[in-house]
Amino acid sequence: MKIENPTPIKWQFSQRAEQLQSSVIREILKVTMRPDIISFAGGLPSPATFPVEHMQQAFDKVLSEQGKVALQYGPTDGYAPLREWIAESLSIDGVTISPDQVLMVSGSQQALDLLGKVLIEDGSKVLVETPSYLGALQAFSVYRPNFVSIPTDEEGLLPESVEGIADGARLLYSLPNFHNPTGRTMPLERREALVETCARLGLPLIEDDPYGALSYAGEPLPKMLTMNPNGVIYLGSFSKVLTPGIRLGYVVAPAVLIRKLEQAKQAADLHTSQLTQMVVYEAVKDGFLSQHIPSIRKLYANQCQVMLDALEEFFPVGVKWNKPAGGMFIWVTLPEHIDGMQLLDEAIAKNVAFVPGAPFYANEPETNTFRLSFVTVPPERIRQGVQVLAGLIKDKLR
Repeated sequence: MKIENPTPIKWQFSQRAEQLQSSVIREILKVTMRPDIISFAGGLPSPATFPVEHMQQAFDKVLSEQGKVALQYGPTDGYAPLREWIAESLSIDGVTISPDQVLMVSGSQQALDLLGKVLIEDGSKVLVETPSYLGALQAFSVYRPNFVSIPTDEEGLLPESVEGIADGARLLYSLPNFHNPTGRTMPLERREALVETCARLGLPLIEDDPYGALSYAGEPLPKMLTMNPNGVIYLGSFSKVLTPGIRLGYVVAPAVLIRKLEQAKQAADLHTSQLTQMVVYEAVKDGFLSQHIPSIRKLYANQCQVMLDALEEFFPVGVKWNKPAGGMFIWVTLPEHIDGMQLLDEAIAKNVAFVPGAPFYANEPETNTFRLSFVTVPPERIRQGVQVLAGLIKDKLR
Protein backbone atom coordinates (compact mmCIF):
# COMPACT_ATOMS: atom_id res chain seq x y z
CA MET A 1 0.00 0.00 0.00
CA LYS A 2 1.27 3.47 -0.91
CA ILE A 3 0.15 6.41 1.24
CA GLU A 4 -1.36 9.18 -0.85
CA ASN A 5 -0.63 12.82 0.01
CA PRO A 6 1.26 12.25 3.27
CA THR A 7 1.82 15.25 5.53
CA PRO A 8 5.36 16.55 4.98
CA ILE A 9 7.56 15.76 7.97
CA LYS A 10 9.12 18.72 9.73
CA TRP A 11 12.40 17.17 10.74
CA GLN A 12 13.52 18.32 14.17
CA PHE A 13 17.21 17.70 14.65
CA SER A 14 18.92 17.61 18.01
CA GLN A 15 21.18 20.48 19.02
CA ARG A 16 24.09 18.10 18.57
CA ALA A 17 23.02 17.29 15.01
CA GLU A 18 22.44 20.95 14.17
CA GLN A 19 26.08 21.76 14.76
CA LEU A 20 27.42 18.91 12.61
CA GLN A 21 29.47 20.14 9.68
CA SER A 22 30.87 18.40 6.64
CA SER A 23 34.60 17.80 6.57
CA VAL A 24 36.26 20.43 4.39
CA ILE A 25 38.65 17.77 3.13
CA ARG A 26 35.84 15.41 2.16
CA GLU A 27 34.07 18.19 0.28
CA ILE A 28 37.27 19.03 -1.59
CA LEU A 29 37.79 15.36 -2.43
CA LYS A 30 34.51 15.37 -4.33
CA VAL A 31 36.09 17.88 -6.71
CA THR A 32 39.35 15.99 -6.94
CA MET A 33 37.62 12.89 -8.29
CA ARG A 34 37.82 14.59 -11.67
CA PRO A 35 40.69 12.98 -13.62
CA ASP A 36 41.97 16.38 -14.83
CA ILE A 37 42.61 17.62 -11.27
CA ILE A 38 46.11 17.47 -9.79
CA SER A 39 45.19 16.79 -6.19
CA PHE A 40 47.48 17.60 -3.29
CA ALA A 41 44.39 17.59 -1.07
CA GLY A 42 43.61 14.14 0.25
CA GLY A 43 45.56 12.56 3.09
CA LEU A 44 45.25 9.31 1.17
CA PRO A 45 48.01 6.70 1.07
CA SER A 46 49.30 5.85 -2.37
CA PRO A 47 47.46 2.92 -4.01
CA ALA A 48 50.88 1.87 -5.30
CA THR A 49 51.65 0.73 -1.75
CA PHE A 50 48.61 -1.52 -1.37
CA PRO A 51 49.70 -5.19 -1.10
CA VAL A 52 46.82 -6.51 -3.21
CA GLU A 53 48.18 -10.02 -3.82
CA HIS A 54 49.21 -10.49 -0.19
CA MET A 55 45.79 -9.37 1.03
CA GLN A 56 44.05 -11.62 -1.49
CA GLN A 57 46.04 -14.59 -0.20
CA ALA A 58 45.10 -13.69 3.37
CA PHE A 59 41.41 -13.43 2.47
CA ASP A 60 41.54 -16.76 0.63
CA LYS A 61 43.24 -18.53 3.53
CA VAL A 62 40.89 -17.13 6.19
CA LEU A 63 37.76 -17.90 4.20
CA SER A 64 38.88 -21.38 3.16
CA GLU A 65 40.14 -22.44 6.59
CA GLN A 66 38.01 -20.41 9.06
CA GLY A 67 35.21 -19.05 6.92
CA LYS A 68 32.34 -19.79 9.29
CA VAL A 69 34.13 -18.09 12.17
CA ALA A 70 35.20 -15.11 10.06
CA LEU A 71 31.68 -14.50 8.77
CA GLN A 72 30.08 -14.66 12.21
CA TYR A 73 29.58 -11.94 14.82
CA GLY A 74 32.66 -11.34 16.96
CA PRO A 75 33.51 -9.95 20.40
CA THR A 76 33.31 -6.19 20.87
CA ASP A 77 36.91 -5.83 22.03
CA GLY A 78 38.18 -7.57 18.90
CA TYR A 79 39.79 -10.71 17.52
CA ALA A 80 41.99 -12.05 20.32
CA PRO A 81 45.04 -13.13 18.23
CA LEU A 82 45.23 -9.69 16.59
CA ARG A 83 44.93 -7.93 19.94
CA GLU A 84 47.71 -10.14 21.28
CA TRP A 85 49.88 -9.31 18.24
CA ILE A 86 49.34 -5.57 18.78
CA ALA A 87 50.06 -5.82 22.51
CA GLU A 88 53.28 -7.72 21.83
CA SER A 89 54.42 -5.25 19.15
CA LEU A 90 53.95 -2.35 21.60
CA SER A 91 55.64 -4.10 24.52
CA ILE A 92 58.97 -2.33 24.04
CA ASP A 93 61.39 -0.16 26.02
CA GLY A 94 60.74 -2.15 29.19
CA VAL A 95 56.95 -1.75 29.06
CA THR A 96 54.51 -4.66 28.86
CA ILE A 97 51.16 -4.06 27.19
CA SER A 98 48.40 -6.55 27.89
CA PRO A 99 45.83 -7.60 25.25
CA ASP A 100 43.21 -6.41 27.77
CA GLN A 101 44.49 -2.88 27.09
CA VAL A 102 43.71 -3.16 23.36
CA LEU A 103 40.36 -2.39 21.73
CA MET A 104 39.87 -2.88 17.98
CA VAL A 105 37.91 -0.13 16.23
CA SER A 106 36.57 0.58 12.74
CA GLY A 107 39.37 2.96 11.85
CA SER A 108 41.00 5.26 14.37
CA GLN A 109 38.36 7.86 13.53
CA GLN A 110 35.92 5.70 15.48
CA ALA A 111 38.36 5.72 18.38
CA LEU A 112 38.23 9.52 18.45
CA ASP A 113 34.44 9.45 18.49
CA LEU A 114 34.34 6.88 21.31
CA LEU A 115 36.86 8.86 23.35
CA GLY A 116 34.76 11.98 22.91
CA LYS A 117 31.67 10.07 23.96
CA VAL A 118 33.15 8.73 27.21
CA LEU A 119 35.41 11.62 28.25
CA ILE A 120 33.84 14.89 27.08
CA GLU A 121 30.88 16.73 28.62
CA ASP A 122 29.16 19.79 27.16
CA GLY A 123 31.52 22.71 27.73
CA SER A 124 34.38 20.67 29.17
CA LYS A 125 37.89 21.79 28.33
CA VAL A 126 39.81 19.86 25.65
CA LEU A 127 43.40 20.79 24.81
CA VAL A 128 44.49 20.58 21.16
CA GLU A 129 47.53 21.61 19.18
CA THR A 130 47.64 24.70 16.95
CA PRO A 131 46.81 23.57 14.29
CA SER A 132 45.36 20.11 14.91
CA TYR A 133 44.02 17.15 12.93
CA LEU A 134 40.70 18.15 11.40
CA GLY A 135 39.18 14.69 11.91
CA ALA A 136 39.81 14.91 15.66
CA LEU A 137 38.30 18.37 15.90
CA GLN A 138 35.29 17.14 13.98
CA ALA A 139 34.87 14.00 16.13
CA PHE A 140 35.20 15.86 19.43
CA SER A 141 33.02 18.78 18.32
CA VAL A 142 29.93 16.55 18.37
CA TYR A 143 30.23 16.48 22.17
CA ARG A 144 30.42 20.29 22.36
CA PRO A 145 33.70 20.81 24.23
CA ASN A 146 35.51 24.05 24.92
CA PHE A 147 38.61 23.71 22.75
CA VAL A 148 41.72 25.35 24.16
CA SER A 149 44.60 25.71 21.73
CA ILE A 150 48.16 24.86 22.78
CA PRO A 151 50.87 27.00 21.13
CA THR A 152 53.26 25.26 18.73
CA ASP A 153 56.39 26.05 16.76
CA GLU A 154 58.31 24.28 13.99
CA GLU A 155 58.97 21.34 16.33
CA GLY A 156 55.36 20.97 17.36
CA LEU A 157 53.58 21.37 20.66
CA LEU A 158 55.19 23.48 23.41
CA PRO A 159 54.93 21.40 26.62
CA GLU A 160 55.67 24.36 28.87
CA SER A 161 52.40 25.95 27.70
CA VAL A 162 50.25 23.10 28.99
CA GLU A 163 50.40 23.67 32.72
CA GLY A 164 48.91 27.14 32.60
CA ILE A 165 45.81 26.04 30.65
CA ALA A 166 45.26 22.47 31.85
CA ASP A 167 43.10 23.11 34.90
CA GLY A 168 39.86 21.15 34.51
CA ALA A 169 40.76 19.75 31.09
CA ARG A 170 39.38 16.31 30.18
CA LEU A 171 42.16 15.38 27.74
CA LEU A 172 45.04 16.60 25.61
CA TYR A 173 45.11 15.44 21.99
CA SER A 174 48.48 15.24 20.23
CA LEU A 175 49.91 13.89 16.98
CA PRO A 176 53.67 13.74 17.63
CA ASN A 177 54.89 11.91 14.51
CA PHE A 178 54.77 13.61 11.09
CA HIS A 179 51.82 15.66 12.22
CA ASN A 180 48.66 16.11 10.17
CA PRO A 181 48.49 18.80 8.81
CA THR A 182 51.95 20.27 9.46
CA GLY A 183 54.26 17.28 8.96
CA ARG A 184 56.16 18.27 12.11
CA THR A 185 57.80 15.80 14.49
CA MET A 186 57.96 16.40 18.23
CA PRO A 187 61.53 15.91 19.55
CA LEU A 188 62.27 13.40 22.28
CA GLU A 189 62.85 16.08 24.92
CA ARG A 190 59.42 17.56 24.32
CA ARG A 191 57.75 14.16 24.41
CA GLU A 192 59.32 13.46 27.78
CA ALA A 193 58.36 16.89 29.08
CA LEU A 194 54.79 16.56 27.82
CA VAL A 195 54.33 13.10 29.35
CA GLU A 196 55.81 14.26 32.65
CA THR A 197 53.56 17.33 32.76
CA CYS A 198 50.41 15.37 31.95
CA ALA A 199 51.31 12.66 34.48
CA ARG A 200 51.88 15.25 37.21
CA LEU A 201 48.57 16.97 36.42
CA GLY A 202 46.59 13.75 36.05
CA LEU A 203 45.66 14.79 32.51
CA PRO A 204 44.85 12.03 29.97
CA LEU A 205 47.17 12.34 26.96
CA ILE A 206 46.06 11.01 23.57
CA GLU A 207 48.94 9.96 21.31
CA ASP A 208 47.49 9.59 17.79
CA ASP A 209 50.08 7.77 15.71
CA PRO A 210 48.89 6.79 12.21
CA TYR A 211 52.12 7.92 10.51
CA GLY A 212 54.78 6.85 13.03
CA ALA A 213 56.10 3.98 10.90
CA LEU A 214 56.61 6.25 7.87
CA SER A 215 59.98 7.75 8.81
CA TYR A 216 62.15 8.47 5.78
CA ALA A 217 65.43 7.74 7.56
CA GLY A 218 66.33 6.18 10.87
CA GLU A 219 64.12 4.70 13.52
CA PRO A 220 60.98 6.45 14.82
CA LEU A 221 61.27 8.26 18.13
CA PRO A 222 60.02 6.47 21.28
CA LYS A 223 56.27 6.34 21.76
CA MET A 224 54.86 8.40 24.60
CA LEU A 225 52.82 5.30 25.51
CA THR A 226 56.00 3.60 26.71
CA MET A 227 56.80 6.55 28.99
CA ASN A 228 53.52 6.36 30.91
CA PRO A 229 51.20 3.51 29.87
CA ASN A 230 48.86 4.39 32.75
CA GLY A 231 48.22 7.90 31.45
CA VAL A 232 48.70 7.80 27.67
CA ILE A 233 45.96 6.70 25.28
CA TYR A 234 47.58 5.38 22.11
CA LEU A 235 45.75 5.28 18.77
CA GLY A 236 47.11 3.09 15.98
CA SER A 237 45.91 2.23 12.50
CA PHE A 238 46.54 -0.21 9.67
CA SER A 239 45.34 2.33 7.10
CA LYS A 240 48.72 3.90 6.28
CA VAL A 241 50.83 0.74 6.44
CA LEU A 242 48.47 -1.80 4.86
CA THR A 243 45.34 -0.31 3.28
CA PRO A 244 42.69 2.18 4.40
CA GLY A 245 39.88 0.20 2.75
CA ILE A 246 39.89 -2.32 5.60
CA ARG A 247 38.93 0.46 8.09
CA LEU A 248 40.81 -1.07 11.00
CA GLY A 249 42.44 0.71 13.92
CA TYR A 250 42.99 0.18 17.62
CA VAL A 251 43.11 1.95 20.97
CA VAL A 252 45.63 1.08 23.68
CA ALA A 253 44.80 2.47 27.11
CA PRO A 254 44.45 1.50 30.77
CA ALA A 255 41.96 -1.33 31.16
CA VAL A 256 39.43 0.80 33.06
CA LEU A 257 39.13 3.15 30.08
CA ILE A 258 39.15 0.32 27.53
CA ARG A 259 36.14 -1.27 29.27
CA LYS A 260 34.21 1.99 29.09
CA LEU A 261 35.14 2.47 25.42
CA GLU A 262 34.05 -1.12 24.80
CA GLN A 263 30.62 -0.35 26.28
CA ALA A 264 30.32 2.71 24.04
CA LYS A 265 31.34 0.64 21.03
CA GLN A 266 28.68 -1.96 21.82
CA ALA A 267 26.10 0.77 21.43
CA ALA A 268 27.71 2.05 18.24
CA ASP A 269 28.32 -1.03 16.08
CA LEU A 270 28.54 -4.13 18.33
CA HIS A 271 31.99 -4.96 16.94
CA THR A 272 34.41 -4.27 14.12
CA SER A 273 34.31 -6.73 11.20
CA GLN A 274 35.50 -10.13 12.35
CA LEU A 275 36.48 -11.02 8.78
CA THR A 276 38.63 -7.92 8.40
CA GLN A 277 40.42 -8.50 11.69
CA MET A 278 41.16 -12.13 10.91
CA VAL A 279 42.47 -11.23 7.47
CA VAL A 280 44.72 -8.49 8.83
CA TYR A 281 46.09 -10.85 11.47
CA GLU A 282 46.80 -13.43 8.78
CA ALA A 283 48.51 -10.75 6.69
CA VAL A 284 50.79 -9.36 9.43
CA LYS A 285 51.43 -12.21 11.86
CA ASP A 286 54.58 -13.52 10.17
CA GLY A 287 56.45 -10.23 9.88
CA PHE A 288 55.08 -8.95 6.56
CA LEU A 289 55.02 -5.30 7.67
CA SER A 290 58.75 -5.27 8.37
CA GLN A 291 59.27 -6.17 4.71
CA HIS A 292 56.50 -3.96 3.31
CA ILE A 293 56.88 -0.67 5.20
CA PRO A 294 60.42 0.13 3.89
CA SER A 295 59.03 0.24 0.35
CA ILE A 296 56.38 2.77 1.46
CA ARG A 297 59.02 4.89 3.16
CA LYS A 298 61.19 4.91 0.03
CA LEU A 299 58.32 5.91 -2.25
CA TYR A 300 57.09 8.68 0.04
CA ALA A 301 60.60 10.02 0.64
CA ASN A 302 61.15 10.28 -3.12
CA GLN A 303 57.77 11.94 -3.69
CA CYS A 304 58.43 14.38 -0.85
CA GLN A 305 61.80 15.36 -2.27
CA VAL A 306 60.26 16.00 -5.69
CA MET A 307 57.77 18.40 -4.12
CA LEU A 308 60.39 20.11 -1.96
CA ASP A 309 62.58 20.63 -5.02
CA ALA A 310 59.62 22.04 -6.96
CA LEU A 311 58.69 24.39 -4.12
CA GLU A 312 62.28 25.62 -3.98
CA GLU A 313 62.37 26.16 -7.73
CA PHE A 314 58.98 27.77 -8.32
CA PHE A 315 57.60 29.38 -5.14
CA PRO A 316 58.38 33.06 -4.63
CA VAL A 317 60.30 34.66 -1.78
CA GLY A 318 58.07 35.23 1.24
CA VAL A 319 56.43 31.79 1.17
CA LYS A 320 57.62 29.30 3.80
CA TRP A 321 57.27 25.54 4.11
CA ASN A 322 58.62 22.76 6.31
CA LYS A 323 60.77 19.77 5.33
CA PRO A 324 59.15 16.70 6.94
CA ALA A 325 61.24 13.75 8.07
CA GLY A 326 58.41 11.32 7.30
CA GLY A 327 54.71 10.99 6.70
CA MET A 328 52.62 12.51 3.93
CA PHE A 329 52.34 16.29 4.35
CA ILE A 330 54.06 19.62 3.76
CA TRP A 331 52.73 22.74 5.49
CA VAL A 332 52.91 26.03 3.61
CA THR A 333 52.70 29.51 5.14
CA LEU A 334 51.90 32.39 2.79
CA PRO A 335 52.35 36.12 3.31
CA GLU A 336 49.64 37.24 5.75
CA HIS A 337 47.48 39.03 3.18
CA ILE A 338 46.92 35.89 1.05
CA ASP A 339 43.89 33.81 2.00
CA GLY A 340 44.27 30.05 1.50
CA MET A 341 40.57 29.47 0.88
CA GLN A 342 40.46 32.07 -1.87
CA LEU A 343 43.63 30.63 -3.35
CA LEU A 344 41.99 27.21 -3.43
CA ASP A 345 39.09 28.49 -5.53
CA GLU A 346 41.54 29.95 -8.02
CA ALA A 347 43.65 26.79 -8.03
CA ILE A 348 40.69 24.51 -8.69
CA ALA A 349 39.82 26.70 -11.68
CA LYS A 350 43.26 25.73 -12.96
CA ASN A 351 42.79 22.04 -12.06
CA VAL A 352 44.94 21.96 -8.91
CA ALA A 353 43.65 21.23 -5.38
CA PHE A 354 45.02 21.42 -1.85
CA VAL A 355 43.56 21.83 1.65
CA PRO A 356 43.41 25.35 3.14
CA GLY A 357 44.86 25.59 6.62
CA ALA A 358 42.07 27.44 8.42
CA PRO A 359 39.83 24.39 9.18
CA PHE A 360 42.68 22.75 11.12
CA TYR A 361 42.50 25.43 13.82
CA ALA A 362 40.16 25.04 16.77
CA ASN A 363 40.47 28.77 17.51
CA GLU A 364 41.78 31.83 15.67
CA PRO A 365 42.58 30.23 12.31
CA GLU A 366 45.64 31.30 10.36
CA THR A 367 44.07 31.78 6.95
CA ASN A 368 47.39 32.22 5.14
CA THR A 369 48.28 28.52 5.42
CA PHE A 370 47.60 25.33 3.48
CA ARG A 371 48.50 21.64 3.44
CA LEU A 372 50.02 19.73 0.54
CA SER A 373 49.99 15.94 0.26
CA PHE A 374 52.44 14.50 -2.24
CA VAL A 375 52.11 10.72 -2.01
CA THR A 376 49.45 10.02 -4.65
CA VAL A 377 50.70 12.35 -7.41
CA PRO A 378 53.31 11.28 -10.00
CA PRO A 379 56.52 13.36 -9.96
CA GLU A 380 55.89 15.16 -13.24
CA ARG A 381 52.42 16.21 -12.10
CA ILE A 382 53.79 17.32 -8.73
CA ARG A 383 56.05 19.76 -10.55
CA GLN A 384 53.23 20.86 -12.82
CA GLY A 385 50.84 21.45 -9.92
CA VAL A 386 53.40 23.34 -7.82
CA GLN A 387 54.19 25.56 -10.80
CA VAL A 388 50.48 26.43 -11.16
CA LEU A 389 50.23 27.32 -7.47
CA ALA A 390 53.40 29.39 -7.69
CA GLY A 391 51.94 31.42 -10.55
CA LEU A 392 48.77 32.16 -8.58
CA ILE A 393 50.75 33.21 -5.52
CA LYS A 394 53.06 35.45 -7.56
CA ASP A 395 50.00 37.19 -9.01
CA LYS A 396 48.92 38.09 -5.47
CA LEU A 397 52.33 39.52 -4.62
CA ARG A 398 52.35 42.02 -7.48
